[in-house]
Amino acid sequence: MTIRIVTDSACDLPASTLAEHGITVVPLKIRFGDHEFVDREELSTAEFWARCSASAELPSTAAPSVGNFTTAYQRLAAEGATGIVAICLSSALSATMQSAQLAAGEVAGTIPVEVVDSRSVSLGLGMMVVAAAEAAARGASLAETAAVARDLVPRTHVWAAFDTLENLKKGGRIGGAKAFLASALAIKPIIVCRDGEVHEGGKQRTRAKALAFLVDKVNEHSDVTRVAVAHADCSDVDAFVEMLRPSAPGEILVGDIGAVIGTHAGRGTIAVVFQTSS
Repeated sequence: MTIRIVTDSACDLPASTLAEHGITVVPLKIRFGDHEFVDREELSTAEFWARCSASAELPSTAAPSVGNFTTAYQRLAAEGATGIVAICLSSALSATMQSAQLAAGEVAGTIPVEVVDSRSVSLGLGMMVVAAAEAAARGASLAETAAVARDLVPRTHVWAAFDTLENLKKGGRIGGAKAFLASALAIKPIIVCRDGEVHEGGKQRTRAKALAFLVDKVNEHSDVTRVAVAHADCSDVDAFVEMLRPSAPGEILVGDIGAVIGTHAGRGTIAVVFQTSS
């Protein structure tokens, strides 16, 4: 029995982690004006940020097609997989999961596919994917592997601090005057992913206070089992990881926020992702 894991490029997992666990990524697409790119294949994270800086408008993102998932499933079946667990970006934020489900129906006669709604973003999704891959490597069945991911959905927490309101301004979610005032006051908005959607989680007056706030969110829980950090081209990520070390029960996974999430969050965003046992 060989269970393989499929996810999408919103997982923000490092390439080394994906390779280590044999995880297949079906990428979303990023569009700047008339130019469309396959996330992380035709547009690197560094190229994405460079294009964002040069563009007055935000790029748009598009979910993978049903065919993209079907091709991935068929390839894994041909490689000897006996079952697939596909874990996707929150269905409340993207049509990616719908594509994964429709593709699962198309290959039902070839290979069974369990599709899991992560109800999360970035490394919130990514950490579920890793946990499922670890379960599969231990010999868990298709149903058991999918259950590992589903069980983590309510126990996975994502808090992030934006460094700039520029992307919210470009996206029309905040007015120019309000963005200017917030920037002048050095206000750093905090967001939280809850029930599959992104909500306002507060605001802090400085970057240092925002990072301390994120650490406090981890420390509010006495049963933290894993911690990860996702960042959008942040020079202070190493310092933030060190701030979190006393709160982390093990190694802290660090990943780059890619184009899918970065489109809305903006450069300088830093997030703490953690899982709890209850």
